Amino acid sequence: MIKKNIIHVLNSKVDQYNHIDFIESDPVSIPHQFTKNKDIEIAAFFAATLAWGNRKSIISSCKKLMQIMDNSPYEFVLNWKENRRQQKEIKHFVHRTFNDIDLKHFIDFLHYHYAIKKEISLETAFSSGFQQSDENVENVLNNFYHYFFDENIFLDYEARTHKHIAAPFKKSACKRLNMFLRWMVRSDKSGVDFGLWKSIHPSQLVMPMDVHVVNVANHLGIISSAKTNWENAVALTNQLKTLDASDPVKYDYALFSLGLVEGIK
Repeated sequence: MIKKNIIHVLNSKVDQYNHIDFIESDPVSIPHQFTKNKDIEIAAFFAATLAWGNRKSIISSCKKLMQIMDNSPYEFVLNWKENRRQQKEIKHFVHRTFNDIDLKHFIDFLHYHYAIKKEISLETAFSSGFQQSDENVENVLNNFYHYFFDENIFLDYEARTHKHIAAPFKKSACKRLNMFLRWMVRSDKSGVDFGLWKSIHPSQLVMPMDVHVVNVANHLGIISSAKTNWENAVALTNQLKTLDASDPVKYDYALFSLGLVEGIK
């Protein structure tokens, strides 16, 4: 059980950081540059994928990528096969261990999903096989992984790219994909998250667990394990559901910011 004084701290920090001012210095600022849903979800997918390391560096890399895409990510994805100039430009892109080899498969996947399958949203890549009765998004993320690397569809990607898409069956906490789902699924009056997708309910989201979140959660006595894995991410989420069963991941704002901004370890 989470102590009453800790509940007060968490709720006050959600109110403090779940605010429009949060956007500017966070990778979520990248999809906020766009107004069309397809542009938003593609930009968000890349922003979440690149979201490790210093936030300024993440945002800088994302801006460079959007520039390569002529700041029209959906049109870029649709016309990917025909645009030789942009195919050359991605060869110069790198963010930490994510490079042009990985980027090519990401774009190939998105081109297949939107241009070949003619899906109207990236949501269907995640919601396929999802059941409304599912406790959380474990099946969503596992199914997405298998779709993203389906060898019957994608014949020439390199194995190195596997490390850039996490999955619960690999015991990963899936921090970046859970963050992406938070952006796409939950919404409130603050306007930080987009709430574009309706097939998944906010109550089914899992906390985006990184070292800041797990350290703060341990410091506050919410969980006792310091492991950043799927089991612990679900355990933390379940604890936070005792505070808000319908929207447990809103506490990401509190735990992440208490760690990164306020320095709790």
